[in-house]
Amino acid sequence: MRNGKIRVLVVDDSASVRQTMTAILETDPEIEVIAAAQDPFAAAKIMQTEVPDVVTLDVEMPRMDGITFLRKLMSQCPLPVVMCSSLTEAGSETLLQALEAGAVDVILKPKMGVADYLSEHCEQIRQAVKGAARARPMARRDRPMRIEPRQTADAMLPAATGYAMSRTTEMVVCIGASTGGTEALREVLEALPANAPGTVIVQHMPENFTRSFAKRLDDLCAVDVKEAKDGDTVMRGHVLIAPGGKHTMIARQGARYVVSVREGPLVSRHRPSVDVLFRSAARYAGANAVGVIMTGMGDDGARGMAEMREAGARTLAQDEATSVVFGMPKEAIARGGVEKTVPLEHIAREVLRMANR
Repeated sequence: MRNGKIRVLVVDDSASVRQTMTAILETDPEIEVIAAAQDPFAAAKIMQTEVPDVVTLDVEMPRMDGITFLRKLMSQCPLPVVMCSSLTEAGSETLLQALEAGAVDVILKPKMGVADYLSEHCEQIRQAVKGAARARPMARRDRPMRIEPRQTADAMLPAATGYAMSRTTEMVVCIGASTGGTEALREVLEALPANAPGTVIVQHMPENFTRSFAKRLDDLCAVDVKEAKDGDTVMRGHVLIAPGGKHTMIARQGARYVVSVREGPLVSRHRPSVDVLFRSAARYAGANAVGVIMTGMGDDGARGMAEMREAGARTLAQDEATSVVFGMPKEAIARGGVEKTVPLEHIAREVLRMANR
């Protein structure tokens, strides 16, 4: 960093996107765009003399596509990279490849009206870059950051005023993750047996991407994984991924748990929000729930996890050493919501232990 600022290299073949991204990022006093390149070859030349803290990288570019460049970069000079891609089903598959290759976050752009779309989502773009700046493989010391005004889970449902129903034979597992979470969740879910407790996950992801993400996990795991739909039952051996752009909550329906998928405002700067899911677990599951908070920037989920623990749930956090960004777990620990902290490779085992207490 120079003068305490996050130094960013913008790589995109569109001149208007380069100009818009630069303007959006430089409105934040913590960010400096050191250069903008039209393709990976131009970016590589710039990086011979200027090494950025973060790279924003388009996927579809002439001469070399973004995924190929990302893989070369990760093998030769690992840097935090935020990928940019179109809002399409095909784009979601490509972005999953990018996350597997080492990208830490995703910025979306439509096929048309890109500049206007990016301007409307400027705060999300700046937060993605800030999160990437804190991410591995470029270890950095935490630094104070401006906290933007945001809604709490009160915008979706009130806090629990009493205890949820007494213990049942079935437990529900609620997991929240953000930056670095796609690969971390894969590792956790691959380690779960086919009869694992019913699980609901909020991973901060854009619309149109969660369906492909769920399908990929379903192909890899013994548990059944799908994108959640309103009214889906939370049942043993099944994992529901909150759809991008909508809040997902659990509720009690007779003797079973179901999910409620709803529109609503951003909560803790996100939709879906981990705080919303965790609050619903505190309210409707109480001691019948296990809460897990994993790698991610910010504090989404910290309040909700504290509410879960107060309601009698078991709670777990990913440790700093294995987190891409130790933001969300750190905040949850600071608020007293975390019962136990473990490395990524032990999360699945600990979830099963807590659920089978």
